[in-house]
Parts: sequence; C-alpha cells; structure tokens
Amino acid sequence: MDEQSEVFASQETLTACYRRIGVISLIVLFIFCALGFRLWQLQIVEGDRFRILSEKNRIRLKRLPSIRGLMLDRTGRVVVGNHPSFDVILVPEDVQDRLTTLHTLASYLPEATDFLEGKAPRNPRRPAYEGISVARDISWDTLAAIEAHQLDLPGVTVEASLKRFYPAGNLAAHLVGYIGEVNQTEIAENKRYRQGDLVGKVGLEKAWEEELRGYNGGQQIEVDATGRKLRVLDGVKTQPGYNLHLTLDLELQEQVEQALGEAEGSVVVLAVETGEVLALASRPTFDPNLFAISIKPNEWRTLVEDPLRPLTNRALRGQYPPGSTFKPFMALAALEEGIITPETRFNCRGGLPFGGRTFHCWKRSGHGRVDLKQALAQSCDVYFYQVGQRLGIQKIAQAARRFGLGQDLGLSLAASPGIIPDVEWKRRRFDAPWYKGETLSVVIGQSYVLTTPLQMAVATAALVNGGVVYRPFFVTQVNGADGESIQTYSPEVITRIHIPEEHLRVVRDGMREVVHGERGTGKKTFLPHVEVAGKTGTSQVVSRIHDEEEEVPRHHRDHAWFIAFAPAQNPHIAVACLIEHAGKGGGAAAAPVVRQVLEAYFRIVEQRNRENDGVRQTSG
Repeated sequence: MDEQSEVFASQETLTACYRRIGVISLIVLFIFCALGFRLWQLQIVEGDRFRILSEKNRIRLKRLPSIRGLMLDRTGRVVVGNHPSFDVILVPEDVQDRLTTLHTLASYLPEATDFLEGKAPRNPRRPAYEGISVARDISWDTLAAIEAHQLDLPGVTVEASLKRFYPAGNLAAHLVGYIGEVNQTEIAENKRYRQGDLVGKVGLEKAWEEELRGYNGGQQIEVDATGRKLRVLDGVKTQPGYNLHLTLDLELQEQVEQALGEAEGSVVVLAVETGEVLALASRPTFDPNLFAISIKPNEWRTLVEDPLRPLTNRALRGQYPPGSTFKPFMALAALEEGIITPETRFNCRGGLPFGGRTFHCWKRSGHGRVDLKQALAQSCDVYFYQVGQRLGIQKIAQAARRFGLGQDLGLSLAASPGIIPDVEWKRRRFDAPWYKGETLSVVIGQSYVLTTPLQMAVATAALVNGGVVYRPFFVTQVNGADGESIQTYSPEVITRIHIPEEHLRVVRDGMREVVHGERGTGKKTFLPHVEVAGKTGTSQVVSRIHDEEEEVPRHHRDHAWFIAFAPAQNPHIAVACLIEHAGKGGGAAAAPVVRQVLEAYFRIVEQRNRENDGVRQTSG
C-alpha cells in the first residue's frame, strides 16, 4: 500500500505540474497575443497618426510673417517703417510642467503673469505646436536673462522679428493710422489672418492693408526635445509688402503741426492743380508707436477717455459749420444766377429784420453800404442775408454741393460727408417744412450746414483753379521691395464746374482784400513777399448767451476758420484751417496759423529750388 500510495501521489504531483504549465502557457500565450494585438494596433491601425506625432515632435512647420511695406513721403523720407524686435514665444506642447515654466518665466518677464492668471487670450483653433506670443519687443536685459536660463524654460524661445515703427512719432498720425492685433471678425473675413497677426486698423495702414501686408512664408525645422530649433530643413520665402509713396511732404507736415501748436483743430494743405494732400494735421494727436506691438490697457483707456478725443481725425471726420468761409461760394452762385453784380450794394446797419426777428451782423454797428468785394473783405452778414433771400435754399444747396460740400468725396479713408440742407433733407430728417428764416442762417454757413476741413480745402482749390473739383488723394505710387513700380495714381477729377472767369476773378479779388484790404478781416495772414487771399469764418456752437467769450464754457465757444490760397494771382496751394472752440474769430485764431503754414511752404519750396539749382550747376 505504501508503494501504491507513493505512485499515486507522484501521479497527482505530475498532473498538478502539467496543469500549472498549461495555465502558465495560456497566460504567456495571452500576453503574446495582447502584445501582438497592441503592436498591430500601433503599427497598422494607428501607425500614421503616431508617425505624424513623432514627426511633429521632431520636425515642425513654422509660419514666417511677411515684412510690412514702407510708407515714404514725396521726397523719399520714411514716414512708416519697420524696426528689429525680439518676441517671446511659448509652445505649450513642449512644456511638461506648465505652471513651473510660467512661474520661472514670470520672474524675468512680467507679461507671463497674465498666462498664469488666465488673463491671456485663448485661441481654441490654434494648431498643435504653433507658438503663442507671450511678449513682443522685449528689452535687451530681458532677452539676456531668458537666453541665459533657456534650460529652465522648455518650450520658450526668443524669436527675432520686425515691428512697425513710426520714426516721425505723432506727425501725420491720423493720416497714416496704426496697426493692431487681428480680431475674430477680421479673421472670419480674411482666411489669411491668424490669431496674433498685426493688421492695419485705421488710416492708410487700414486702407492699403492688402498692398502693405505681403504674403507669409514658412520653414520646415528640426527641433530638440525642448522645442528649440536645431536646423532648417526646407522653407518658402516670405513676400514683403509693397511700399507706398505718399503725396505727403513730411517737412511741411512738421511745420503745419508746429503752427497748430496745442490748439485743438485741423489744417489741410492741397496742391491746387492736382488734389494731392501735401499736409493733413489733426490736434490733439497720438503716437502710433504705442500700437505697434500691443498698446497697454491703461494707455488705451487714457486715449479713449480723453474728452478732447485725440484719436478722432478732425480733418476727415470732424464736421463743423463753416461760418463765413461759406460766403465765397454763395457769392459765385448769386453772380451766376444774375441776382447781383459786382457793383450791387446793400446797406448794413448791423442787422436785417425778417420774420418778426432781427438777424444780426457780426459787426453790431454795421458796415454801411458795401458792394460784393467789400462784403467779402469785411465779411458782412447782412449783405449775404439779402443774397440768401434772393437765392433760396434749393439754389444754395445746389451751388454748395457742386464744390464737393455735403458730398462723399469717394476716399479710401473713412471721411464724413458733411451736411448741406435743403427742403427734402429737412423733411427726411425732421419731418418738418423748411422756413425762409432758416435760409438766412444757411447762407452764412450756420444752422444745419456742416463741413469738414478737407472738404473746405477741396472747395477752395476748385474756387481758384477754374472750377475743377479734384478728388483728394494720398498715394502717388505703389512699388515692390525691389523698386519696381506696381501702380501709379494720377489726379482724378470729380466734376468740372463751368464758372465764368469774370465771376471767379471778382470773388478771388474779394478774398485778396480779406488779407490786403484796409478793412480786411484776415490781415494776420499777410506775407511780405507773397500775395495771399483767403476768407475768415466764425461758427457759433450755441447761441450767444454771454457778452464775454471767456465766460462761455469751452465746449460752447465758437470755432474759428480760415481758408486761403497763394500766391493770389497764380495759386499753388489751398489751405483750410479750423481751430475748434477757439472763442475768437477766424481772423484772430486761425489766420495766424495759416500765415505760418504758408510761410513754411514757400520757404521750403525756395530752399529746394536753390538745392536743385546747385545740383544742376554741379552736374553741368
């Protein structure tokens, strides 16, 4: 029994061993099957995806922004250019411990705090491994600190780029405009834009965005485990934007802005025979360099909350009653309609009774009997009240509109059309009839009449060039980076007004008397070596409620106007100047500004002529 028991026990042990071996074999087989299945899944089913992820971890496509085109003034000076900049870029996929990396980065770069606090903007559509801009245009000290601690900042790189630079500072800021980061609306409208791109927001920067922007390029680069670039494998070059050659004369622009000084207002200088904008100033102004990278919230708040509205382009967008600068155009209309002749006289006793009230002249003692030339020189309101009575509102409106007043001038820049009222306009606007008494206010540029400084400059130029209304323009040529001409722009006529030369001569002579006449209201524009012609204007903001202007709150004070052309007998330029809430007449507040502008213009012209003569003599 003992032997049988031993044999039986041995068989049981052997059977148990076989059973264990079978179980182990099954487990091993299961493991191999699982491994085989996983390998099949990784290599066959998901092979392409992991290959792409592997390549992205090693090889990446880097987008290269194009270089924005330059803006040059008419003499070739750079008005808007580009400046070297260093930007801090973060690739989140290369960061294992995001909080630690950001805390480290924040010790060198305060802007990284926004990312820590979740204040930085997020782009849910950002492609994987595309960098996020943490800060632009960092200082040399910050650059050195980040580069020295690069190993502690995985996923963080410093990239060289070009930022927009306005070397003239705030000169012509309202004309050239500024750039800013693209918003979601702009991205939706243009598929070329990506989050973080900088685009033109206002002014020429916006109007010529397509030409200035250029085309982005790209690089295929190899990176290490921390995302740092090792080498460039392949690439597509960027195409820089086109350069704009402006009509602007930067030297004259500087003199114009100096003439304006700290006054709120605008000055526009046009070439009479072409419509080229030689200078366009609006005050108060701003420095577009603030927007070149990313304007700080407190800086933006200061600009938008300023009651003087420094971001408003008063030359194009400001709408003001033209006051007596409207009178030369009414004089032409009256002459053409045969309502008056140059010798027609009206007696001004300081006011004209009409409709149960008295319409006062600015000179309460009156001007006595004056003819047309004297009425223009002395800006007699009563004379033009009687002209207005005879013309009627419809002919007044027709005469003003043909000079471009109250009209959209069709500019690439956003500009206000102004208002020239008539019977239909009042019915549409107020659902009310036109009253004859309103015509008396309109004919002297008050009541509902609104114009912009640019419109007044355009109208003045047409008044002295024989009746040709040119569309004002700002760009003469678009060139490639290699200097090749892409597009040129010539003067464009909006309309030609048939005005008898004898009528134009009478009105021009009257405007000359404004400056040179014994009783002229614009004597402060007098230049000793150049004959100047012009017209003063004062436009009331509200009805006069105080005897002394100083007692009137600033926002209720009168605006001061002066329009001018020179030389009087052979005009080269037309100027329109508005001083907002000056509290004085055009002769006192605006005329001295125009005098400085004209003096600077002719000084610059004379100096350049001497330089050109010297070059010709040297060449000869």
